[in-house]
Amino acid sequence: MRIKDILDTESMIMNLKATNKEDAIKEMADLEVKTGIVNNEDEFIKSIWSREKESTTGIGGGIAMPHARNKSINKARVLFAKSEKGIDYNALDKKPVHLFFMITAPAGADNTHLEALAKLSGLLINPDLVEKLKGAKTPKEVIDLFEDAEAKKDAEDKAAAAKKKAAAKNTSKSETKKPLIVGVTACINGIAHTYMAQEALIKAGKKKGIDVRIETNGSEGVKDKLTPEEIKRAKGVIIASEKKVDMARFDGKPLTNHPVIDGINKPDQLIDIIMNGKAGIYHSDASESSASGSSQESKPGVWSSIYRNLMNGISHMLPFVIGGGILMALSFIVENYAGGPKSPAFIFLNNAGNMAFAFMVPILSAYIAESIGDLPALMPGFVGGFMATVYTGAYGGAYTANVMANAKSPAGFLGGLASGFIAGYLVVGLKKLFSKMPKSVEGMRPMLIYPILGLLLIAAIMYYIVNPIFSGINFAITNFLNNLGTGNLVVLTAILAGMMSIDMGGPFNKAAYVFASGAFANDPHSTTAAIMMAAVMVGGMVPPFATAIATAFFKNKFTQKERRAGVSNWVLGFSFITEGAIPFAAGDPGHVIPSCIIGSAIGGALVGLWHIAVPAPHGGLWVSPLANHIWLYFLATIVGSIVAGLILGFWRKPVKNDK
Repeated sequence: MRIKDILDTESMIMNLKATNKEDAIKEMADLEVKTGIVNNEDEFIKSIWSREKESTTGIGGGIAMPHARNKSINKARVLFAKSEKGIDYNALDKKPVHLFFMITAPAGADNTHLEALAKLSGLLINPDLVEKLKGAKTPKEVIDLFEDAEAKKDAEDKAAAAKKKAAAKNTSKSETKKPLIVGVTACINGIAHTYMAQEALIKAGKKKGIDVRIETNGSEGVKDKLTPEEIKRAKGVIIASEKKVDMARFDGKPLTNHPVIDGINKPDQLIDIIMNGKAGIYHSDASESSASGSSQESKPGVWSSIYRNLMNGISHMLPFVIGGGILMALSFIVENYAGGPKSPAFIFLNNAGNMAFAFMVPILSAYIAESIGDLPALMPGFVGGFMATVYTGAYGGAYTANVMANAKSPAGFLGGLASGFIAGYLVVGLKKLFSKMPKSVEGMRPMLIYPILGLLLIAAIMYYIVNPIFSGINFAITNFLNNLGTGNLVVLTAILAGMMSIDMGGPFNKAAYVFASGAFANDPHSTTAAIMMAAVMVGGMVPPFATAIATAFFKNKFTQKERRAGVSNWVLGFSFITEGAIPFAAGDPGHVIPSCIIGSAIGGALVGLWHIAVPAPHGGLWVSPLANHIWLYFLATIVGSIVAGLILGFWRKPVKNDK
């Protein structure tokens, strides 16, 4: 794919009216919506600002490259905008920005689009092209400039490849005797900065007579992967990254670690650090994945870091919750309808489900810790999570060796969350504390120091601090939930069910599900917990059912493709797979999401009003035999789905192109 395929004259603003950063982003986003590139302006702008909070995309030299990649984007495109006076964009060089490249890529963008975006990003390192773009008067002139630059770059790359091939055949050539520096570039979104840093470092190396080989870790995955031979021959390593990098392969090499933006703006300085012998020697243990010592690392925002670590724990926990919970649910069906509590089938299914369910909190804690402190944090996190599930601690009664037999008001799900974060940061602290050990004994760190001190510290903290505190909190929450009056319960279940439709699998959806499943895990026999599980399942079933209803009864409001997708949503809805509605929400969020939130909240409110309890963490209507009011469970789902489907059907406008 050529660059001209992601540039278009309709996506250009040759005289930006905005005078500040906020207005500039809004003006460009307006055009993205007008041209059909973006389907949800609020969500798109929010994602642009989320990236800006990580680090400004005003890279200096009068250029800014705001970018996003998510489901609010329909098509890969680069919007070009120019400001004659310049705008204060909080650029790295503190100078006004004149040229804007707003890069958009849909969540499912294919590699051909991403390669074109990468190529365009690399061209912007060329100062001659930048100056010509500043003087461009028409959109066609902008496209012509990029096409000429692309053709020249392709010719250079072809010549360089031929030269490299010839050098490989004759190792005596002086070219192969040049100093070699290797490196890795990566940014959070992997769309632009990754490839700009690669291009800048390679160009800076050429000027200095140094070979520079850069591995990129962008949206299309790892490209130009470094070989062991190249790493061995390299004089040093440059890491310009905002992501975790496979670091163990660089053990014993001089290494300097910087944010990706330094690779764009300071390539000469980074190369000089290596060539002048100022880079520290990187030492790795088997578990580490980032550089230490004097290297500098770019840190993500606090909340994005917390969310990423939490999601790592939850994603590993869910199979235990769903698998164990469904087997427990099946055992209850056997107990109620096919053999009673003494039947072998009930005993087998119930034990298997309980065994898997028992791992839920330890796994959650372990993988939160592992996300923070890498592999050495896994064991302390697991033990901390286990301690949260089995006993209170030093102040909850006499300590005995058999904690499983003496469990009293465990800290539960909340204690497991705390233990995961505590264990992770404990190991991070231990790594820093013992980072200066002599190389001859540093093998003791992963084999002795981290396991022993990590376990000792997390056990003491859980036993003396976390468990006593969180068991009390957990007990209070459980008491509160179990004693909720009908009015308060209706409000709670309506909110939980409504949250399931806000982002259909995103943070709000996960927060509601985790809250309900956490309460259920703390006490699987709690009626209130089972009611909350029923509410989130009803709330999660409404969106696919609502879109199926709307496409079936309001056919003129949907395209043929949407109507075909609506048919499959009958099955997805029945199975509690909310994601079936995402294509509809992505294409028309302004109508689909509010309709589904209203329907889900109504269905959830009915669950609380009628005290519908389903003691299973998943399964949708397939686990309806477990409900204490089977037909009311169906009715709450049906009412919520019909309300959402009718709102969506009446609210949407007829489609003009029925294809």
